[in-house]
Amino acid sequence: MINITEFKENLGLKEIPVELEKLIYFQDNISSGENYSQGFGILIDDKSGLKSWSEDENFLACLFPIAQANGSGSFYAIWNDGTDKTLNQMPVVVFGDEGGVHIVAENILQLLHLLTYDTEISVDFDTAYFYRDEDDYEESEDLDEYLKWMAGDYNFTQIEEPDELIKAAQDKYKEHFEQWFGQYVEY
Repeated sequence: MINITEFKENLGLKEIPVELEKLIYFQDNISSGENYSQGFGILIDDKSGLKSWSEDENFLACLFPIAQANGSGSFYAIWNDGTDKTLNQMPVVVFGDEGGVHIVAENILQLLHLLTYDTEISVDFDTAYFYRDEDDYEESEDLDEYLKWMAGDYNFTQIEEPDELIKAAQDKYKEHFEQWFGQYVEY
């Protein structure tokens, strides 16, 4: 169970996006981590994963780790890109467990849409992508519940081409993110 108060305190925030609060409620009361989208689960993270990249306070202050991205240690973080956007409009970045850091969504709602694909994200140095081998694919136990929730709350259906959404986010934010990230990490 994710305690929302602890989740906020851990991120140093008084408020989190309503989309994230609803997802935490969904994960705690309807499903559980990794049961509605493969490899994904909201978590409380003390930024230890981020600190492995840089311990600079400015770096850490602009990133809010929110969830595991796959079963091998990659994680998602919301990036404060320095504009006046609210937290729910800030881009989402994936930090790969074997290297690679990439913009994957323009905002938290797009990340939630990506999760409907129901496959762990693959992250390498050059790219982040979703791949599903239809012959070996086993649907997550609570995917249907997640899809119903996404349709009811956000009018989203299951995404068919997740890489198109990632590309759109990268077209919008990749260059700016890489310039910002390069101040703190030699990459």
